[in-house]
Amino acid sequence: MRYSLDQLEMFARVVKTGSFSAAARSLGKTQSTISIAIANLEVDWGLPLFDRTSKLPVLTPAGRKLLNEVELVLERCLDLESHANDLGELVEPRITLAIEVPYPALMPAIADFATQFPNVDLDIRHPLLGNVAELLVKDEVDLGVAFAQPAYPRDLGFSQMGKLILAHVARHDHPLAKQKSVSFAELRSQRRLVFSAHNNTLPSTEYLDSARSWQAESYLALLEMARAGLGWTTLPRQLMLRELESGEFVELQLAAYPHTDWLVGVDLIWPKARVLGKAAMWLKRRLQAHKVSERDRNGNATTL
Repeated sequence: MRYSLDQLEMFARVVKTGSFSAAARSLGKTQSTISIAIANLEVDWGLPLFDRTSKLPVLTPAGRKLLNEVELVLERCLDLESHANDLGELVEPRITLAIEVPYPALMPAIADFATQFPNVDLDIRHPLLGNVAELLVKDEVDLGVAFAQPAYPRDLGFSQMGKLILAHVARHDHPLAKQKSVSFAELRSQRRLVFSAHNNTLPSTEYLDSARSWQAESYLALLEMARAGLGWTTLPRQLMLRELESGEFVELQLAAYPHTDWLVGVDLIWPKARVLGKAAMWLKRRLQAHKVSERDRNGNATTL
């Protein structure tokens, strides 16, 4: 094999970033290094990967076909590194876990961790903007638990832990709260209070657009804004149980989904190439085995 994994990574990065210069910046290399690597790759394979007649490089038909195989090779390499890291036996003094979902859903697993590793400190972070994946890519946390996103960076692994319900709610005296059934048009006519990380990223959020929307970086901020009557919002139902039971808040019944709760997956996310210590590996396996679930409006478990 005459080409290297570094060349494959540079090829994939040029495609991802859109230019040789952007790829160089993201990899901490010079633009000439990227250009030479791609040129040598084209020589080794005997075909052009990019059409360079325009200002920005454009994949040739052959380059487009090879890109999929290159990404598979790079992903398999990350899996190999992850498997090797799993064999490590170091017990680290501290691990960091980013959690976006309601904490009660994870407490049984965290309590087990406390028993298994009483001398390991655990730092729990609730990320600003809810971007757990970004914290993992930046090596700021060891593991993350978050509402599922459509796609993750290639160097992150994930597994679904279950599903939770996101509820559309408003204060009991809000105009929408007085209606037995609410249409999408009626939702859009009122101010929407949005969790920044979920704005247009979760499934079905495109239906919830509003002409007026305010954003906040935490669920508690949204709760207080809704409590002040500033608009309607979408929050994990587990965070709203007390307010819903007391009647302070009302769950809006959407006309388009009269018999269906909005179920959203909860994912455990980790960096494939990170060397995790023994405690972090134990917590990772414990969270993978942990089932996140609650009861829907019909009394059925959201996760079987």
